[in-house]
Amino acid sequence: MSNILTRAAHSLNLSEKRLIALGLASTDSVPLKSLALAGNSGWKVRVTAQEYAATFDVEPCTAYTQMQEASRKLFSRQITSHIKNRKGKPTERNIRWVSSALYADGDGYVELNFSPEIAPHLLGLRKQFTTYKLRHAAALDTVYAWRLFEMLKSWQSTGLYATTIEDFWEAMEAPPSCRKDFKALRIRIIEPAVESITAKASMLVEWTPVKSGARRVTSLEFRFEANPQHGIEYSEDGTLDSSEVD
Repeated sequence: MSNILTRAAHSLNLSEKRLIALGLASTDSVPLKSLALAGNSGWKVRVTAQEYAATFDVEPCTAYTQMQEASRKLFSRQITSHIKNRKGKPTERNIRWVSSALYADGDGYVELNFSPEIAPHLLGLRKQFTTYKLRHAAALDTVYAWRLFEMLKSWQSTGLYATTIEDFWEAMEAPPSCRKDFKALRIRIIEPAVESITAKASMLVEWTPVKSGARRVTSLEFRFEANPQHGIEYSEDGTLDSSEVD
């Protein structure tokens, strides 16, 4: 997906995140003609319960339940990004993930149609995009860990993800309690996410809070690299803002 999309607020729970990621993983290179059509009508993918159960190591009955609930909620989900208008003022933009979501009860599959607005951020990207192996993310058991993993991958070329605390709140969609209290943010989101990524996603991560003055944390720095003990190698293209990983 495009880096712009990766770094926006996703408004997804873990089951919805899994369903979308599995749908994208089933999409290979897209012909130019199809890309033009996707910009008008969106892009349709199908995910089976068998694929979901095998990928995320859950029982088939659990896969059915999670997929059904996720497909019902996805239609109302949106991506929120903040851009500047022509006058330089910040503007909030919201677009839907899908224009339709079909759960085939009894047939064991979900059919998603990514919206025309989101399709260009997912298909036919040539630069400024984020990609990662689904098997590295599949074991992550919280949406916070998955979102942080995506954010790190979007900065793969530098090995450094530096962010203001406000932007981090938005990207993680942190609850009000974690925005008011940094200790809660650290205990509920940052530390468990870093621990999960280190243990399950073949990545070494170190993070540092940056304070303004003596007390308030105003920004965060995450330094990361592939875990050499897992034998993972990342190939990079200097024209991209991420590594080209299948």
